[in-house]
Amino acid sequence: MQRVGESASQRVSGLRVLIAGGGTGGHVVPALAIARELRDAHSAEVRFVGTARGLETRLVPEAGFGLELIKVGQLKNVSLATRARTLFDLPLGVLRCVELLRSFRPDVVIGVGGYASGPAMMAAILLRVPTVAFEPNAVPGLANRVVGKYVSAGAVNLQETTRYFRNARVTGTPVRPEFFAIQPKPVAPARRLLVFGASQGARVLNEMMPKIMERLLAAFPELTVVHQTGARHAETTLAAYQQAGVGFERLRVTPYLDDMAAQFAETDLILCRSGASSVAEVAAAGRAAVLIPFPQAADDHQRKNAEAFVAAGAAELIIERELTEERLLSTLTALLADDPRRVAMGERSRALAHPEAVREIAGMAVGLVRRV
Repeated sequence: MQRVGESASQRVSGLRVLIAGGGTGGHVVPALAIARELRDAHSAEVRFVGTARGLETRLVPEAGFGLELIKVGQLKNVSLATRARTLFDLPLGVLRCVELLRSFRPDVVIGVGGYASGPAMMAAILLRVPTVAFEPNAVPGLANRVVGKYVSAGAVNLQETTRYFRNARVTGTPVRPEFFAIQPKPVAPARRLLVFGASQGARVLNEMMPKIMERLLAAFPELTVVHQTGARHAETTLAAYQQAGVGFERLRVTPYLDDMAAQFAETDLILCRSGASSVAEVAAAGRAAVLIPFPQAADDHQRKNAEAFVAAGAAELIIERELTEERLLSTLTALLADDPRRVAMGERSRALAHPEAVREIAGMAVGLVRRV
């Protein structure tokens, strides 16, 4: 949006960017990476739009960025009453975003998916502000599907996702540089298994791992395991391990890991969900993985993320409804015992990474401003 008396070069040097969306770490973490790149490399003033129910309420202020909140809820996989409330709130959310755009006067709006992304991107399109839609998943969420054909450009993680967006480019998902610095594992016996279910944990893994841990550790005497449970499940998971008689000499159970890149560097095999951020970090680190998609993820996007890794020979996939103690134990055992295969899977995983993702997405946004 050009301000009176300013040339294109002046507007880029005083760049203002609004980033809209959030909810889960899969949306917020890449958004923050984009924001830092725009701030540090392009001297941009960046502000966020989110909702009170998402992780952005904690992570965005902690990162030093301003955050505006709007009221908007879910439309998919919810009750009729919730859907009706959301449909009622949606026009109000768009109007609120129009007010924010007129006040902040951004040069470009970047939508990252999630509850707040739809209203903000709709408002930007109505006001003819340049827009970039970022989509980390194989299948876009509802917000990005609605605006995809109307945005100025789309930045996606996978080639198959380009069909949902106007002027789409495969950029990959932004990942912290520490993950790309992780060295490949040599062909050698596995010594570390990392288990996690994103920031909130994964109940099915928290329930299943205590049942197989004793047998797994017995099969691999040199193996150690780090299990991140999520804060809500920490006590019950720890109790389940204790009840199963598992010792903690070679097992670490923790609610949260704040040194995830360091954990990836030490591990030989990863067992996790297949959210966009998780699989992007797995790829950047070049590690083999067993992926258990979250079955209630919108449009089953976690399964499609996992299938892309399986097709590349970078991961094993187990559908949650097919997950049993024996299936999980046999899958982990086979990969931990086959050193050449596990290392080869890690190499194929790294080939799916996009080290320049954050710079490409920021460059797309800046390029749109220069063309206005």
